[in-house]
Amino acid sequence: MKTVAELLRTKPSAYVHHIAPEASVLDAVKLLAERKIGALVVLAGGRLVGIVSERDYVRKLAEMERGAFEARVSEIMTAEVITVGPRDSVQHCLQLMTDHRLRHLPVLAEGELIGMLSIGDLVKQTIADQASLILQLEQYIRGE
Repeated sequence: MKTVAELLRTKPSAYVHHIAPEASVLDAVKLLAERKIGALVVLAGGRLVGIVSERDYVRKLAEMERGAFEARVSEIMTAEVITVGPRDSVQHCLQLMTDHRLRHLPVLAEGELIGMLSIGDLVKQTIADQASLILQLEQYIRGE
């Protein structure tokens, strides 16, 4: 099974979309919509301080007494971010996502943000791994 580092190298872009904690929720929602993504990492001084997702927005919208667009990202973001490292396995990432009901995992190396994995990235890799294994087994059975 591939590692996070190997999976990140297969992604078309290493860029991770981000936003500042003091940005408005409206700015965050616009960025999510424009980029067709489900989450943004929240960076302050280049350091990961949170993650904000479509899910965070919807849940906080229901709780807020005022318009959510007027709020700051820091008010709706998840501050206790679960992260992975480049040596972690795809299987480990899938387990974390399942256990914690996550859709996105920021990747840190020595405290620095180096990438972001989505559930789609991990499922795609798992399907590719399984297809490769099936092919190898079929070739083995045929004596190739």
